[in-house]
Amino acid sequence: MYRRPLQSAVRQLLNASASRSVLGKVIEQDVCQSRALVACRITADAFFPNHSQCRALHSTSELRTVKETPQTTDEEVGAFTKLIEAMGFTGPLKYNKWKIKIAALRMYTCCVERINYDEFFEKCSLPDTLNSWFLVAQLHVWMCLVRMRQEGRAGKYMCRYIVHSMWEDVEQRSKIMGIDAIQRKESMKVMTETFYAALFGYDEGILSDDCVLAAALWRNMFNRQCEDPRQLEMMVEYVRKQMQFIDALDGEDLLLTGEVKWRPLVEENAQSILKVPTPTYNDAGL
Repeated sequence: MYRRPLQSAVRQLLNASASRSVLGKVIEQDVCQSRALVACRITADAFFPNHSQCRALHSTSELRTVKETPQTTDEEVGAFTKLIEAMGFTGPLKYNKWKIKIAALRMYTCCVERINYDEFFEKCSLPDTLNSWFLVAQLHVWMCLVRMRQEGRAGKYMCRYIVHSMWEDVEQRSKIMGIDAIQRKESMKVMTETFYAALFGYDEGILSDDCVLAAALWRNMFNRQCEDPRQLEMMVEYVRKQMQFIDALDGEDLLLTGEVKWRPLVEENAQSILKVPTPTYNDAGL
């Protein structure tokens, strides 16, 4: 059912290798390199003029850390692998590519079947529409992408098929709703622009303070129409605790199974995911 984007790569190599190389590098680059969005800070300051008085729930350095374990370094690959990946193909990976594709589909399925969308619509005052569903789904897809990008080349390969599965699902849902082809094409174009703009905003927010993350949620998920700061506070808390929860999952299990569980939108002890500091030892093991 799902298309294989590399089937026609050999036939189109002479005409599209250059553009494919540029596009592949742009997509696979860490989104954090393009976080020059000054408007985020301006919007945040305008929307929260007293953000320094926010409650201390997310003021600790632990909560601002995306991943407490060391970042995965780039894998050492040979010259041939670098050459074929520069041409737009994918070189040998640590795990079977079909297993990664299946895991990617399962991970996306967790983003749409294990989320209580009615609760999000109610708590965030969102209309029950396809666009609102997409805004909530893309938030969870983004969290999965952030986690899998930490797993090296195999994780980035998996990210491509998570996004691919998302667009396949969006198109199928729009067809079921009876949206005509012309309107569906325009809607898909708008959703694509919204999705990649949200990636930049969320990436900056998760690496910054709660004020920047709240501004990103206000612009993207709430479509600049949230008038209740408590809703933004709830979503900031949800994203922070959810990211810490996903970061604690084993990377190998995620690559092979794609199974992701989500914490409740509202819970009494939001800080229960905070990890116990790892003890340090001297050279003698004491």
